[in-house]
Formats: sequence, C-alpha cells, structure tokens
Amino acid sequence: MTKAKGAAMRRIQAGNALSAFGLGFTVPYLYVYVAQVRDLGSSSAGAVLAVFAMAALVALPFTGRVIDRRGPLPVLVGAAVLAAVGAAGMGLATSVPAVVMSTALLGAGTAVMQPALATMIVWCSESATRTRAFAMQFFLQNLGLGIGGLIGGHIVDESRPASFTLLFGIEAAMFLVLAAIALTVRLPRSLTLQEARPANTEAKARGGIRALLGHRAMVQLCVLGFVLFFACYGQFESGLAAYGTEAAGIEPATLGTALAANTAVIVAAQFLVLRFVERRRRSRVIASVGLIWAVAWIAAGYAGLGHGSQAMATAAFISTYALFGLGEAMLSPTVAPLVADLAPEGMVGQYNSAFALVKQLALAVGPAVGGPMGAALHGPYIVTFTLFSLGITVLALRLGKRLTPAQDQPSLAAKSRVVAVHKTGQDPQPVEPVMAASAH
Repeated sequence: MTKAKGAAMRRIQAGNALSAFGLGFTVPYLYVYVAQVRDLGSSSAGAVLAVFAMAALVALPFTGRVIDRRGPLPVLVGAAVLAAVGAAGMGLATSVPAVVMSTALLGAGTAVMQPALATMIVWCSESATRTRAFAMQFFLQNLGLGIGGLIGGHIVDESRPASFTLLFGIEAAMFLVLAAIALTVRLPRSLTLQEARPANTEAKARGGIRALLGHRAMVQLCVLGFVLFFACYGQFESGLAAYGTEAAGIEPATLGTALAANTAVIVAAQFLVLRFVERRRRSRVIASVGLIWAVAWIAAGYAGLGHGSQAMATAAFISTYALFGLGEAMLSPTVAPLVADLAPEGMVGQYNSAFALVKQLALAVGPAVGGPMGAALHGPYIVTFTLFSLGITVLALRLGKRLTPAQDQPSLAAKSRVVAVHKTGQDPQPVEPVMAASAH
C-alpha cells in the first residue's frame, strides 16, 4: 500500500470506529426510549424499529448509482450529516410523528454510510491488502459498538429523559466527527482509481442492475449473503433471545452476557483468524462458517431441549453466541472484499449497495420469521436454522466453482506479482501475471 493510500485508510478507519462508538450509545435502548422514557407505548416503539429498517430499504437502491457517479466521499459526508440530524431529533422528540421522522433520517443515514465506507476502503486498498482492511473495519466497528454500549449503559436512567438526550447528542456528534474526518481524506489518484470512474460511468450505471443480475457469481453471493444474515444476525435479538428465555429459562441479564461473549470473541480472535483466512480460499472459509454455526445451533438446542442442569443450559447458550462470533470474525475479511473483487470497473458502489440491501432484507425478514418460532416452536426452530447453516456450506462451495483463482484466493495473485526477470546489463523488470476475467 502506498503512503497516500495508507494515510487515507487510517482516517477512514478512525471515522468508522467513532461512528460505531456513537451508534453503540443508542441502538440497544431505542425500544426502551420510545416505549417507556417518552411513554409512547410498545406499538409505537415497534413501529420505530420497523421504520429504522424500512428507511434503509428505501435509500439503498439509489445509493450505489450515486456513489459510482459522484464518488463515495460526498455520499459518506451527506449520509453522516443526515444521520446526525436524525440522532439529534430523536433526543428531542416527544411525539410519535417526530420520533418516526427522526428514526427515518437516522436509519437512512446509517444505511447509506455502509456502502460508501466500503467503497472508500476499496479505493484505498488493493486485492492483496483488502482482506486485512475489511477485517480491521469489522474489528473497529465491534469494538466501538461494545465500548459505546458499555458507557451508554452507565449513563442511561429511565427516570431521566435528559440522560437519553445526552446519549443521542453524543451519537450525533460522532456522526459529525465522521463527516469532518471524511472531508480531510484525500483519495489517492492512481490508474486504478481513474479506471474506476471512466467517462462512460453514467451509461454503465443505467444498465447497472441488469448487469448485476446477469453476473451469476454476484447473484449467488447475494443469495448466500441473505442466508448468512438471516440465519445469524437476524436471530440475535429476536428468535434466539426468545428461544433462550422461553425454552432454556435464560435470565434477561444472561442475554447481555451472551452478547458480550459474542463481541469478546470477535475482538480477541479477529486477527488470529485473519492469519488463517488470508492463506485459504474464500469459498471454503465461508463453507466452514456454516459448519461452525450448525454446531452453534446444536448447542442452543441442548440449552433449551436437553435435560441438563440450568448451569449447563446457560453455558451452552452463551457458547452459541461465542461460536457465532467466531464465524463472524471469519466472514468479515472474506465476504466484503469478495463483493469488491467481483465488481466491474465503475460499479463498485452499486455492488456494495446491492449487498447492503440484501443484508437489510435479511435483517428485516429474520426477526419476523425467527421471533415467533423461537418463542413457541422450539424444536422446529433449532432444526430449521441448523439446516440453514448447513445450507451456507453448500452455497459457499457452489459459489467457489464460479470464482476465478484470484477472486477466491487473492494471496496467490499477490505472491505471483513479486516474480521478476533479470537480463544482463538491464534493471530487473517485474512480470505481471495474466489475471482471469471476472466470472459471469
């Protein structure tokens, strides 16, 4: 990585960490804030969470085209300012319309930031360094969310609305800091970046969705991504939490411990896992995550359906979240860089936005399906999501057949670039390998 790219990457990652820190202050308390602190009722709180998700689904389909036409920097700055306005509005809102409007701005802003940040990371990295860059992003996001949630938990007081206003004010300030840091980033001007924004970008963007849908490897990755987020992230605070309390007799406080174990595994294992992941095929890494998550669901099954002691059930349930964390640590340096490597020139933003949209759909559908099942259909719930996890393995191995060697294992391409030919009386000349075209 060049000095200019390294400087830009450090600022991007710092802004990413601070925005995650701000989100950690408020996201765990949205429901409590609306339903109890502002006394607007549980139905209004549920509507707020739905609006948060729907705003993302409305904004993301348009985001990729704007990123590819205008670049990720102005999109990121605009999204951060929008999210800051939404967060500040939430802290001051006392009526349902005000809360819903603020939530829509916050949800849209935070959703649009994801593909914009991902595209900036792509622009400031190369195939050989992209895996580590996205691993660092995921690590800092979880660290920021965890620290923000921990500090926020010591500030909030349900009897004092002003304490929540302070939390939302801190969140708004962090988004503005992200915008300020982004404005100082100087994206390096190189041949690769110039090619990423060719003169006929608008023509490519108009046919972007058609081109993306015709790209079989990307379509398969989107299907795989939906299953990944549906079977894991979409169950954390809905189906799995309901299953734990209803079937396994887990105390609400233990749910917090389980989530803490999930974050702890991610933070502790991320860079140890990275060394393992960098030397292996991405498709096989994702396939192994499916197997790990299948074991996690079996552990959850033991917690709720087994006949052990309550202490054993609690340990098994916490282990489920820890195993999910291990899988997440393996996915972070694998899936996002693969989306970038599949994207044709001039469509990186659209590919990132499409994958973010798939993620949001899974996060919307996951709780709707898993919540009722986890609360009432305990056995079928565990069997269903164990099969989904095994399905991840099957889908990942099928995807691997459509990837080129450079897309599936970038470390091989990176090693081949150091080969040089030396002729007598001449300087060594690097020999670039012939790279296979993107699989369609």
